[in-house]
Amino acid sequence: MEDSVLTAEEVILETRSLTAGFDGKDVVLGVSLAVPRQRVTAIMGPSGCGKTTFMRCINRMHELAVNARVSGEVLLDGENVYRINPILLRRRIGMVFQRPNPFPTMSIYDNVVAGYTLNGARMDRTERDQIVDETLRRVALWDEVKDALYRRGTFLSGGQQQRLCIARALAMKPEVLLLDEPTSALDPKATAAIEELIVSLKGTVTIVQVTHNIPQAARISDYTAFIHLGELVEFGPTNKLFTVPKDKRTEEYLSGKFG
Repeated sequence: MEDSVLTAEEVILETRSLTAGFDGKDVVLGVSLAVPRQRVTAIMGPSGCGKTTFMRCINRMHELAVNARVSGEVLLDGENVYRINPILLRRRIGMVFQRPNPFPTMSIYDNVVAGYTLNGARMDRTERDQIVDETLRRVALWDEVKDALYRRGTFLSGGQQQRLCIARALAMKPEVLLLDEPTSALDPKATAAIEELIVSLKGTVTIVQVTHNIPQAARISDYTAFIHLGELVEFGPTNKLFTVPKDKRTEEYLSGKFG
């Protein structure tokens, strides 16, 4: 497997021989991958291939699982993430999950600034207002909720809730945003809105997105990694990987022969 060649300056995130699993069974097998800065990178592969475990290793959520194990390195701007305080790391590497999960007892406003509140950050009302305003505008949600900021986030539609969760992550000003199949629970209209949002964000934040949706990866990603049975099979610019894959397994997956 040959990686697309990226310069050191282009790489923000890198895994080196990353292996991870549970109870003695590894589901990620020695993955070495360099993620380009301020681009959308899709992590693609069939269900159960290790995509989500790989993603959760990046911001050290994998180690929270019972009997989790991990070896190898994950580097953020050259710094080993396993030497960074996990709380501080998760400010730098935000994550949004499959199903929208706004904090149910919090208002829309409080959901956006929840990261600061939970970390005990002291800010005056003006600072909080500015973060809420700016972040909701970034996710194209401000006009839809500006008159309902103090209603619970759970009253929103599924697509709006997912944009609120993305806003909650972005409010912390992360360098990297991890998205784990963020549209799998949404209808086509909401999915299109999230895809448009992802593309609009990549100029300011690096996005790594897990997906098993092949057309979606083709539409929104700049680079794609194909993982099969825990192994990184192929990685490169999306347009190249989709049109002239180097590995037969990639070609078979893209053509629907398995997945």
